[in-house]
Amino acid sequence: MTLARNFVKLVAMTQVQSDSGVLAGDERMLIDGELQYTGSGAKFDVIHPATEEVAGQATDGTVADVEKAVGAARRAFDETDWSRDIDFRHHCLMQLHEALEADKERLRRILVTEVGCPVTVTGSQIEDPIGEVKHWAEHGKNFEYVVDTGVHQTQLGPARRKIAYEPVGVVGAITPWNVPFYLNIAETVPALMAGNTVVLKPAQLTPWSGTELGRIVAEHTDIPAGVFNVVVSNANEVGAALSADPRVDMITFTGSTATGRAILAAGAPTVKKTLLELGGKSAHIVLDDADFTSALPIAAMMACVMSGQSCILPSRILLPRSRYDEGIEILKGAMENFPVGDPWTPGIMQGPQISATQREKVLGLIASGIDSGARLVTGGGVPESLPTGYYVAPTLLADVDPDARVAQEEIFGPVLTVTPYDTDDDAVAIANNSIYGLSGEVSSTDLDRAFAIARRIRTGNVTINSRSHFGINSPFGGTKQSGLGRRNGEEGFKEYFESKTIGMPD
Repeated sequence: MTLARNFVKLVAMTQVQSDSGVLAGDERMLIDGELQYTGSGAKFDVIHPATEEVAGQATDGTVADVEKAVGAARRAFDETDWSRDIDFRHHCLMQLHEALEADKERLRRILVTEVGCPVTVTGSQIEDPIGEVKHWAEHGKNFEYVVDTGVHQTQLGPARRKIAYEPVGVVGAITPWNVPFYLNIAETVPALMAGNTVVLKPAQLTPWSGTELGRIVAEHTDIPAGVFNVVVSNANEVGAALSADPRVDMITFTGSTATGRAILAAGAPTVKKTLLELGGKSAHIVLDDADFTSALPIAAMMACVMSGQSCILPSRILLPRSRYDEGIEILKGAMENFPVGDPWTPGIMQGPQISATQREKVLGLIASGIDSGARLVTGGGVPESLPTGYYVAPTLLADVDPDARVAQEEIFGPVLTVTPYDTDDDAVAIANNSIYGLSGEVSSTDLDRAFAIARRIRTGNVTINSRSHFGINSPFGGTKQSGLGRRNGEEGFKEYFESKTIGMPD
């Protein structure tokens, strides 16, 4: 428990705190260089999850707005120098970085307002993505856009071959509500620096993290009209229209596997390039030689710190049967002492779920776990001290059948399931018993043993002993039904290009 408490104190001390208080974001979309409302004037409400009250509104865009934004992006790509002028792109993104840095406290308050994310832990959702804008600007400026592979012998004589990396074209970016500002940056800025034009469709529940980005682009950068567009809407058909539009060359999407399948289907007629980061149901294999007092409190914290609303968190804990009861007790203590409450209060680490619908989904999955034979160790409902707001108590379910719904479906709530295992092979088999393959974790005092286990888990990323795999310089993505392609690192940047091989006489 000591390590977890110290981590909480460290985060609380190191994150910059904004002035508390609900703050609404810009209501308008950015289309073809103009901040505007939809033609009908329709708006939709944005709810603050901690109070269940309307915090403000956003314009309710339509399919017609998508068509206008895609047309602007197509024109900007085809008829301007944006795709070819690397220095100008670098200049514009550095302007964006500076403007975001200057406005970060406003962005922080808006984030807490629309997501309910505790202000204490907003560093990874505000400071980190702002820093990534500068990273991609510099990376793109120094990227080798033409690579000479040397001379190759052919039947018609020696041929020099060069590989040219060229922007894909118009990129449609569809982002989720759990870490909206971060993912709006992650899905659009590398695309822009690569020379693409972009239409961003933020999630219905978190429109302001998108509209504020559009406002800052319009007011503080030299990014030309049509290069970056933002369309917000409360209607699902808007995202579907963006996915299906033949003028869009690529879709990048983060969200559920079900929606990812729909996006693939919509893009199939035009064989659209697609980058997908989808669901996860990651397993944390705690080996019998692990330091339980270190590994398990951190595991509990990771399940709760974003209200469980993260695709990469290891929500399935696999404990060796020989130390099972010991592990359950440590997890129970950690979850019962986790700081849950008002997201504006410094030191609080878990806020509400994003919506009433999401809370009911989480509670329903907890109930299904109990019905299937799982043992409720702690939590399982709404905290008595938090009757207002979409809160769910940190919940621990033990003795979970690996095939149970609660062990197979992505919960997106502060819930840990625990399953015993007998051997390393048994643990690996349980970990791989999933349609997902996004992330995972192994804890052990024997790094060679942990690494060998990590290699056997069918997933795109694995953490060993809490040393995170996630970072701007490392590729991130899933296997199986957790996605296609990679973000971050050199591989992630290259996703926004088409490679062209050119042969010529030496």
